Parts: sequence; C-alpha cells; structure tokens
Amino acid sequence: MGRGVLLTANLPQLQNLIKRDPTGYKEEFLQQWNHYNSIREIFKIHPDEQAQHFGELVTFISQVATCYPKETAEFPLQIISLLLEQLLKCLFPILPRTTSSTLRTFIRKTILSDIRTANIRSKNHKLNRAVQAMMFGMVERGIEGEVIGDKGKVRASNYGPTTDRTAHSGEEAMWAVILTKELWRKGIWTDAKPVAIIALGCFHPVTKVQSASLHFFLGSDEEKTDSDDEEDDDVDIRALHHRREINKKTRSGDKKLQKILNAAKKKRHNKPVTAANFPALQLLNDPQTFAEKLYDILNRYDKRFSLDHKILLMQLLSRVMGSHKLCVLGFYTYIIKYLAHRQLRVPAILVALAQSVHDLTPPDTVTPVVRKLAQEFVHPGVGSEVIAAGLNAIREVSRRQPWCMEEDLLSDLIEYRKSRDKAVTAASRGLLQLFREVNPGMLKRRERGKDASMGLTSGTKPLPFGCSADAAVDIEGLSLLEDHWKKLREEDGVFLGEDEEDEGGWDGWDIESDSSDEESDEGWQDVPDDNRDLILSDSEDEEPNAKSLQPEAPPRISTLATTKILTPADFALLNDLRIQEASKVVENGGGSHAKRKLATLEANKKLQQIPDQENSFISENDILGPRKKAKSDYAERMASIQKGREGREKFKSNKGKINKEVASSSTNREKARNKPIMMILSSGAVRGKKKASLREKQQRLRKHIEKAKKMRH
Repeated sequence: MGRGVLLTANLPQLQNLIKRDPTGYKEEFLQQWNHYNSIREIFKIHPDEQAQHFGELVTFISQVATCYPKETAEFPLQIISLLLEQLLKCLFPILPRTTSSTLRTFIRKTILSDIRTANIRSKNHKLNRAVQAMMFGMVERGIEGEVIGDKGKVRASNYGPTTDRTAHSGEEAMWAVILTKELWRKGIWTDAKPVAIIALGCFHPVTKVQSASLHFFLGSDEEKTDSDDEEDDDVDIRALHHRREINKKTRSGDKKLQKILNAAKKKRHNKPVTAANFPALQLLNDPQTFAEKLYDILNRYDKRFSLDHKILLMQLLSRVMGSHKLCVLGFYTYIIKYLAHRQLRVPAILVALAQSVHDLTPPDTVTPVVRKLAQEFVHPGVGSEVIAAGLNAIREVSRRQPWCMEEDLLSDLIEYRKSRDKAVTAASRGLLQLFREVNPGMLKRRERGKDASMGLTSGTKPLPFGCSADAAVDIEGLSLLEDHWKKLREEDGVFLGEDEEDEGGWDGWDIESDSSDEESDEGWQDVPDDNRDLILSDSEDEEPNAKSLQPEAPPRISTLATTKILTPADFALLNDLRIQEASKVVENGGGSHAKRKLATLEANKKLQQIPDQENSFISENDILGPRKKAKSDYAERMASIQKGREGREKFKSNKGKINKEVASSSTNREKARNKPIMMILSSGAVRGKKKASLREKQQRLRKHIEKAKKMRH
C-alpha cells in the first residue's frame, strides 16, 4: 500500500519504472488512466479547476502511451478534440473584442483551418455541433436589441453594467455570420444548421449583420480565391495614379503601374456572375414563417432602411416565395407604392415583383398590381424604354399567374405591337404570344392565331385557378424514340433488354428532365355538330365546299412509357429526335408553324442545361428587354480600332521621299530647318517676330502652351 501511494503521488518516478517494466506496473498505470478520464470530464465543464493536475496527467500518459498502445488508443483523439473545443471557446470571444487587424486575421484563419482539418477525413459532428451552437448564441444574444437611426446603431440605454457591448453592437453576430459563410463556401458545412444561423442573422437589428445574411441567400457575395491566405482586396486606381504623379517618373515605375492596372482589370472582368444560393433556400426551416418575418421587418422599418437595403429584402422575400410557392399577400400591397417609372432602381423592384408570383398566388391580389404597372409604365407620356420595361414586367407576372390579367387591359397592351420602337414591339408581341399559349380566349378572334383558334374550336380551355391538369396519355414524340431503338437493334442484330438499356442512362444526370418535353396529348376529340362545316385540311386537292370532315388517322400512342422507366438521358435523346424531325419538316416546306415549333424545341433544349429553380428567377435584363446599343467603353473602342487595322500597313504620313512609293525631294520645312542662320536673319518671319507687339507675343505664347498641352495628353 505504501508503494502504491508513493507511486501515485510521484508521477515522474512511476513514468521511469513503467518504461523499465511495463508489465509489472500495469495496474498502477490503469489506476492513473482511470483518474485521467475522471479529471478530463471535470476539465470540460470547469477548465479552471485542477488544470495543473490535469496537465501533469496528460504529460505522464503521453510519455508512457507507447507501452500500452491498446489501452491508450483513443488518447490522441481525446486530446485533439479537447484542444479544438477549448481553443475555439477561447478564440471566439477574442475575435469581436480585439482592435488589432493582424490578430483578427490570425484568429479567423486559425478557426477556419482547425475546423477544416477536423472534417477532412470524415465529418466531426461533435465539434461541428459545439461550434454551431456557439455561433448561434453569438447571433441570438444581440437579436433583441433596439436600434435607432438609419445606420443600425443600438440605443445606448440598452447597455447595462454587466451587458456585453459586442453582442448588442453586432460585432459578435457579424463574425459568426462571416465564419459560417466561409465554412459553407468551402463545403465544410453543407447541412441545414449553418443555414439556420444565417437565417437568424436576417432578423438581426444591426443593419450590417442583416445585409451580410441577405447577401448569402441571394448569392451576391464576391467569390474569393482558393487560397486561404489571400485576401480579396480591391485596387484603388485613383490612389495609384496619384502616387505615380508624385513619385519620380521612371520606366520601371510605369511598367509596374501598368501591370497592376492590367491585373485589376482582368480580375474585374473574370468576376463570376452572381446567382441565387439555391441549396440554402431549399434548406430553410419553415420558409413560410421566414418569409412572413422578412415582410414584417420590411414593412415595420420602411422609413429607417435605405432603398438598397429594402431592395435586398424584397429580392430575398420574392425568391423564397417563388421557390417554395408561398403566399405573403401583404407584400403586393406594400410594393405598389414603389411601382413608378421615376423610382430609383425600379428594374430591380420589378424583378422582385415578378419572382414573387407563382401559380398558387391568388389572382385577385395580383390584378391591382398589374393595373398599376399599366397605369405608370404603359402610356404615351413616357419614353419607349419605360413602356418596354412595363410590358415585360406585366408579361413575366402573367406568365406565372395568367388569371391576373383583365381582358380590356390586355386588348390595350397588345396594341403596342404596332409601335415604331423595336423594344416596345418585341415586348408587346411577347405578351400576345404568351396569351395565345395560356389563355387565347381573352384575345380577340383576329389576334388568336391559327393554333389557338383551332384549340378553342375543339373545346380546349385553360385550367381555372387552383385546378391541376389530368394525367398525360402519351409523351409527344415518344414513338420516335421507340423507332430509334428498334432501328439500332436491327442494325446490331442483337435484342437489348430493358435492363441493358437502362445501364448508364443516369450517368452525369443529377435531376430529371423538366416537363418541357412532356407535353400532354389528349388524343382524338370529336368536333361538335354545329362546327361540321369547318374544313381542317389545307390540301389543295380537296373541295373547298366540303360539308363533312375529312377522315384522319388516329394518333399513334407508344407503349414505351408504360413498359420502361425513361432516364434523363432518354429524354435528352427524345428531344434531339424531335428537333431532327422538326428540321426535316422545315426543309420540306413545312411553313411558319413548323419553324416556330423547331425554334421552341431548340429553346427548350437550352433551358434544360440550366437548373430548374434558376429558370424561375429573372434578371433586370429580362425586364428592360432589347435596347439600343450602349456607348462603347474605352476597351471596346480600342478593340474595334485594332480590328480595323488588321490586314493593312501601319498608318503614317507619306510626306517626303521616305514614305512615298516614288521618291521625291525634301520638303520646304526640312530645307528651312537646315539653312544657315545668316541667310534667314533678314527673312520676313524673323523680322516679323522682332517687330511683333506685346499683344501678338502673348497670343503666340498662349497658342504654344495650348498646343503643348494637347500633345502631352
């Protein structure tokens, strides 16, 4: 017993004995190992208690762990996890409190690298949960603060003697949002928990925290380089030019300046186009509540927020409503006051309006908005660009909810297709073509077109609001795919079973093809008795006064869809076959209808290469429509000049005998320059300078100075 007490109290002596005889002192080691596990649990809860003794135990086990590898197999992982947890707990509070930019950068890089290292081989869920809970608390602590003014500053009375100023000032929440966005961008955190942290930041009272969170969902954050050590610093071009004017003029300095300017220009040119963060939008927890809270903030602090910040809120709210098909009816009442052609950034507001509408939006709510758009944007008192933007906005809203349009208003809007302006004509024709497809009954008979008129005659009507289409009988063009596979089997001489056809059909495809290629075909429908005098055939061989319908062959319905599961690759092949078939019809003189069908199929093929959710979002260019060519910038003008100089000699003067095809003598200016001084002293030019008045000398000097300035620039 005395020996055991002595060894327990003297760890260095026990360490020496274990290294000499590991087997003989195994019981003493196990006693210290159990003691270490107990102290470790206490240290996690209260790091200040028994910290020195815990350090001595860690040092002892580290020295003798090689003698008992089986018992200490989990020791390295325990120490790594403990270091990460305790280190992050210490670093996070320091980050918003320090005033040193160097220390902040070091702490930020340390946190990101440690979390990334812990998740390299597999997800460290325990560490991730601990850090996410810490960041969630950093955002939540300042969420109840009261903010005054338009800069998002917290009221000073909210600070108490024991209140943490960083929590209410937004610095703590800002760093939590920044780190969460970085971990999401690097692909370390990809689940719903980081999305919940930033979603909470969208309701933070400090404007800068709210703005950073909104940018995350909108995908408008600037992409940074892959290197963790490289910061995304913008080059101050004006400062570089100013420094160049002050410093000494050297050729090496000019080269360095030009190199920096070229790199900055290339960086701005290669900046990726911003797109919405679709995965984050889909991972939102309870999107209806999230959208209602966004609208509540937008409506409550309308006078406090700047216009740019309100547009950010509108854009995020509209995208959440469009992607999840939500109804926040108060948003349409709120946005009406911003629908004016003199409103700043009105294209972005129109984009937000169009993206918020979907097929489940009540038409009665959107009809006043469409009426306001027509009153403000589409009338003779505004410019053609304003009219085109208004028509395009109305078209995008009507595309998502056609029942919001009024028949009289539609009749007035499509009359603008006779305008002399190209943008207005294109916008009005686009609106006309839309209603020919979705609801031709709202158009006058002469404006419906051939296909829409035949559809109405056969009894085809658009579905009312809230109704869904019936099950499709067949997929248009599916027989082409069946014939294609049959031809391949005949050429190979081998019958391929269904399982063999399916192999590889899903390679490289993440989602199913959209329903753009799956148009429903109702099959043969009888024409009512009162329309039996209608002649449906365009053949010249038929009698024009025929009183009965010509017999037609029933459409062929393929059974391939009921016997085989079609893959996205099959649908892509089907679309190509339909394009080939439509091309043959056009080549054989199919007419304008065949050309329009071919153009539609080719457009659908391009749309399939873009994610479906991205197709539901539009940009400001879709609202503004085609415009006149804008004035070219310096780079475009220089490129055009260089293109025009291709294939010709360098431009230079042909004066004198050097640059002319036929050599000639020197010019009079060259001869005068080489004359002796005594020969020109009595010339009129020299005598005139001597006799010139003070006024003439001033005019000559001013002319010389202006000419020198022009040559310098």
